[in-house]
Amino acid sequence: MSTFTIGDADFLLDGTPHRIISGALHYFRIHPDQWADRIRKARLMGLNTVETYVAWNAHEPVRGQWDATGWNDLGRFLDLVAAEGMHAIVRPGPYICAEWHNGGLPVWLTSTPGIGLRRSEPQYLDAVTSYLRHVYEIVAPRQIDRGGNVVLVQIENEYGAYGSDATYLRELVRVTRDAGITVPLTTVDQPEPAMLAGGSLPELHRTGSFGSRAAERLRTLREHQPTGPLMCSEFWDGWFDWWGGIHHTTDAAASATELDALLAAGASVNIYMLHGGTNFGATNGANDKGRFAPIVTSYDYDAPLDEAGFATEKFEAFRAVIAKYADVPEETVPAGPAAPRIDVPLTATGDWATGGAAPGHSDVAEPPTFEDLGHLGPLVRYDIALPEVAFCDADAAVLRVAEARDLVWVAVDGRPVGRLSRALHERALALPRGRHLTLLVEDQGRVNYDHRLGEPKGVIAPVTLGGRALRGWRAAAIDLPSAAARAASAAPGSSAGRTALRGEVTLDEASDLFLDTSGWAKGYAFVNGFFLGRYWSSGPQRTLYVPAPVTRAGVNEIVVLELEQAVDLTARFVAAPELGPREE
Repeated sequence: MSTFTIGDADFLLDGTPHRIISGALHYFRIHPDQWADRIRKARLMGLNTVETYVAWNAHEPVRGQWDATGWNDLGRFLDLVAAEGMHAIVRPGPYICAEWHNGGLPVWLTSTPGIGLRRSEPQYLDAVTSYLRHVYEIVAPRQIDRGGNVVLVQIENEYGAYGSDATYLRELVRVTRDAGITVPLTTVDQPEPAMLAGGSLPELHRTGSFGSRAAERLRTLREHQPTGPLMCSEFWDGWFDWWGGIHHTTDAAASATELDALLAAGASVNIYMLHGGTNFGATNGANDKGRFAPIVTSYDYDAPLDEAGFATEKFEAFRAVIAKYADVPEETVPAGPAAPRIDVPLTATGDWATGGAAPGHSDVAEPPTFEDLGHLGPLVRYDIALPEVAFCDADAAVLRVAEARDLVWVAVDGRPVGRLSRALHERALALPRGRHLTLLVEDQGRVNYDHRLGEPKGVIAPVTLGGRALRGWRAAAIDLPSAAARAASAAPGSSAGRTALRGEVTLDEASDLFLDTSGWAKGYAFVNGFFLGRYWSSGPQRTLYVPAPVTRAGVNEIVVLELEQAVDLTARFVAAPELGPREE
């Protein structure tokens, strides 16, 4: 069996110096039927290794209900990497960031009373220990010294940007080694002295995360990792997008020049991302550094393989650079063909976001959070009777909330009166006199970075009207897949306002598709019951990627759940993705 170790200056494969040339693929962002295709294309670009995070909240969304099947079959993913003759790097966190909701931490974990996230706090360590043991049951038998292909395992993730609890890191190392992980253990941090110092331990191998000024940043890394191989384990070749922003891109030639500088310096590299994939469903994260910025559905990342898995200009530029330092297969990867262009008429079925109160959450004093409801979806509806006294004989009164997390549609007696947006720091709205208040609240993405991890979602109390506390709420958690299924068979209804749209598209064969959302305002889309993700007219993203494995030859069902107003009662499938205006 092979061995993989760290020498004085190099990674050593069976005692021989070895350079890692890796690319990131997140199995949980790619349809499982497409894993093998993306892995094969990684090899064809010249890579010898594939890296992946492990998303805890994908595997265990409900405490004690661990799932490693289907989309979560990490073992199958690693075996497909091995079948392509490639090594693997596993980064199980437990925190991963990755612009993934809650940074990969389960909501049940982060909402535990008194828990101390990402530090040596007993409740947290107990849960993390259980999680890591599950992961390592999959990873340990697939290590290179047991005949598998896993060569590195990472401890935590950019921990120096968050904390410096050495006791916590030592406990993660102990759990990892006790679970049978024998390959070298690494950490990653941005090449800032304080981060590199606080985010690792002497017994762990430090690596860096950056996308430019490679020579300078490798020097900083060497100051904190004086021996062993230099590695940029997150070489940022693009960036992520957020709603209301632009589509971030990086020049292919400039990125290739930085990659060349890394490899010329003798460093190992993991390209983040090789292929970003998609935040299907409602799995996108968010950032909040003074202004809330939820991440879009696409995780294209301007990567060498685009969202649909086809080669870009950057793929060819990177391949040419890698060929200077390693053998590259002769076979190439073509650019993507045009997807089918099809217009599909849609039928409106009326308001879909209605429903009764959630069991056990009627007539509660304050609006319960999503966590109180145990709801993992993005929508909750709140209802309450309005007290006449709050209006003080006036025609209107001011509604105030402590905080809106994250977008709140406000209606009185069924009539829309406005919106409260977290991104715009809106917390107050004048209500006309009426009898009944309805608040429809969208979780737009859980913060994935820094100290706002795990914050509650919903209408944050206290809630007042005319200065008086509103008490006696009903709360209903809305299950979107169920709402889509109901809409698919509902009778035609109004096309005004919050309506569901449905239609059918006939295909000659299963095909990748790009659904144009520019005729709709804000909502969610499904094809054959598969939750594609969110759309929003605020952009930059204008199309949703439909992976071929969720389609079929013959009739395919489309359902759109519009939250505001669908102007166009047509589903338009277009030839190519439109991810928005690009960075200049």
